[in-house]
Amino acid sequence: MKLKALLIIFLLSSITGFSQDITKAPANGKKGEFFMYWGWNWSWYSKSDIHFEGEGYDFELKSVAAQDRQTPFSLDKYVNLANITIPQYNFRIGYFFNDHYNVSLGMDHMKYVVEQGQTVKINGYINGSGTEYDGIYNNDDIVIQEGFLEFEHTDGLNYANIEVRRFDEIHYFSDKIQLNLFAGAGIGGLYPKTNTTLLNKDRYDEFHWAGYGLHALVGVNFTFFKYFFIQTEFKGGYINMPDIRTTQYKSDSADQQFFFAQYNFNFGASYPLFDSKKKKEKQ
Repeated sequence: MKLKALLIIFLLSSITGFSQDITKAPANGKKGEFFMYWGWNWSWYSKSDIHFEGEGYDFELKSVAAQDRQTPFSLDKYVNLANITIPQYNFRIGYFFNDHYNVSLGMDHMKYVVEQGQTVKINGYINGSGTEYDGIYNNDDIVIQEGFLEFEHTDGLNYANIEVRRFDEIHYFSDKIQLNLFAGAGIGGLYPKTNTTLLNKDRYDEFHWAGYGLHALVGVNFTFFKYFFIQTEFKGGYINMPDIRTTQYKSDSADQQFFFAQYNFNFGASYPLFDSKKKKEKQ
């Protein structure tokens, strides 16, 4: 509940707070700039109720805990172009349509792993599975473990989204380094590759459009030599997936919704597609 409350406060304050900040036009003029970045994320998730439904079963697990899965650092995994999509990453391209605002498209590749060994409440029934878990449940305790359930979005919890951000240049350390602040909000779709083993059914691990998300963020950007930057972001949001595939059979599905928080570290570059200053001078 604490995470949910913090995220709700963050979502509301980050959207409204920046609009009351710096209104002075950027010194260099951002309009017309194209940018692109790549980076990595660390993610946290609120507990969620997960509902499973299919032939012979219909049950819900209450307050299920999950965590992300960080890939141990190595140059081969984080730098080698053949492997850079293995860790949790962020990729985004965007365009400044005026000096303060940009629109962008991106992918947040998170990983979501239900913790094994936890005891949760279960409601519903399981029939004909050929396992010890057949029965009717009414707020009973059950342990999430191999043989009953393995559930993770690890390749991954893919959040394809569109954002609008406000960007403000606030300080110049020199003519080569500047400090910028930004905030924004976005919406998108979830395209997870869900790795599931449920009861005695075969393991399932395929991509599938499962739902939607929305989020807000704030961040700090350091730009070097006009074109290159590094930036950190804190993002918070809500994910609702009403159509998660769990087995090879389309009749088997799961649904869940939860809040998430995400810390991102990114590096990238920007370049003016046209020089807005020169265009103004000509006019």
